[in-house]
Amino acid sequence: MFRRAFWFTTGAAAGVWATTRIQRKLRTLAPESLAVRAADQAAAAGHRVRDFALDVRSGMAQREHELTEALGLTADPDGPDGAAAEHPNPTTTFRAVPRPAEPRAVIPGPHRPEKRTH
Repeated sequence: MFRRAFWFTTGAAAGVWATTRIQRKLRTLAPESLAVRAADQAAAAGHRVRDFALDVRSGMAQREHELTEALGLTADPDGPDGAAAEHPNPTTTFRAVPRPAEPRAVIPGPHRPEKRTH
């Protein structure tokens, strides 16, 4: 009699355990759960990409500083004798000046019919 009660209890416990595990797995595979996990992973990937970009920028700045020191471009902007230098500081960032737009020629073609005056 006790053997039967033991095996009945063991079987019931195994059934409850298996049912619980299956229910948890089904919940994780539900569409809402998958969407939340995908969004979390996308946000984490975005953070990793941003951190990588920041690391690259800091490495670029450090290497640029090393190169300017190695090339001797970090000289005093007033010059060695205290007089103002003739050239601007070479470590300043120069920006490209936009060129004026050239007038575009109007070429008549099949996509643009010529205007005729009567």
